Amino acid sequence: MKIIGCDFHTRQQQVAMLDDESGELVERRLEHEEGEARRFYEQLRGPVIVGIEATGYTRWFEQLLAEMGHELWVGDAARIRASVVRKQKNDERDAAHILTLLVEQRFPRIWMPTPAERDLRQLVLHRVKLVQMRTKVMNQLHALAMGEGLCRKKKLWSQAGRAELEALPLGPWAAQRRKELLELLDQLDKPIAKLQQAAQEQAAAHPGAARLMTHPGVGPLTSLSFVLTIGRVERFRRSRQVSSYLGLDPRLNCSASRMRIGSISKQGSSTTRWLLVEAGQTAARKDPELRRLYQRLKFRRGSQIAKVAVARRLAVRLYWMLRRQADYAELMAQLVRMQGSSGSAVMEAFGPSRG
Repeated sequence: MKIIGCDFHTRQQQVAMLDDESGELVERRLEHEEGEARRFYEQLRGPVIVGIEATGYTRWFEQLLAEMGHELWVGDAARIRASVVRKQKNDERDAAHILTLLVEQRFPRIWMPTPAERDLRQLVLHRVKLVQMRTKVMNQLHALAMGEGLCRKKKLWSQAGRAELEALPLGPWAAQRRKELLELLDQLDKPIAKLQQAAQEQAAAHPGAARLMTHPGVGPLTSLSFVLTIGRVERFRRSRQVSSYLGLDPRLNCSASRMRIGSISKQGSSTTRWLLVEAGQTAARKDPELRRLYQRLKFRRGSQIAKVAVARRLAVRLYWMLRRQADYAELMAQLVRMQGSSGSAVMEAFGPSRG
């Protein structure tokens, strides 16, 4: 067997390869554009394990190793770096360190979604990015309208509101800006509608996503993003691990008698976190418990903290719905039966907030 520690970069990679039969150690720098990396891995025979840190832009490399029958292990980058004792850092030492972790069976391997799941994530990401672009365009048009005394809020996007916007007397450059922004808005509406339809079909076909959509305020994008990000729900023993994985838990700096609780960590998928915050605002209008949580925290600490707290509570609920394979109504019924057991784990999802 050949074991390879790989320090991967976008244009090149540094490898440290150990042949466990002969004990031979090979260290090389491989360029990507000239095909040097492909030729190196093509000439390897026998079982091959390649270890890399979790990073982006590796899809082609994963496909390359899969075509050749080599096994790729992806490790937790933070834990790999934390296990380095020496302060000196370069590519050769990084590759050798990964190789050492592999050989000593200390490599912190992480879960990876399947290629189909990763491709489906692109659907969610693409739709979210287009919606955010559309929101920026709409905000610019709102600013133009309000600058001319036209304040219609959401009614600006009705037929009558748009007619008023198009009829505003503007200067030459402002009129050109209005015209091009309206054209861009129309261009964005069509692909967003198609992506929304595709997301609805994919979510309906996914058992977990379809179950999550029974929760008030949770639509196909949020449910699909949640199940694709969480993966196997058995990976998480507690709901707090889920909120930490999604970056919705607060930063904590505690030493001796001093404790400081900061803002959320913002680790993990920013797309899923954004969708949960958006869905939480809708859920807070439809679910009585979330509404009380939002109103209480908004009064005490402001609307932004209240929105994040609702998003975190919503993430915990979705986790328990997946773990117990129960839809919203079934989980609520389970909660009613467990009211006498305050130590139940499900109470964490529906009980009173500590925030």
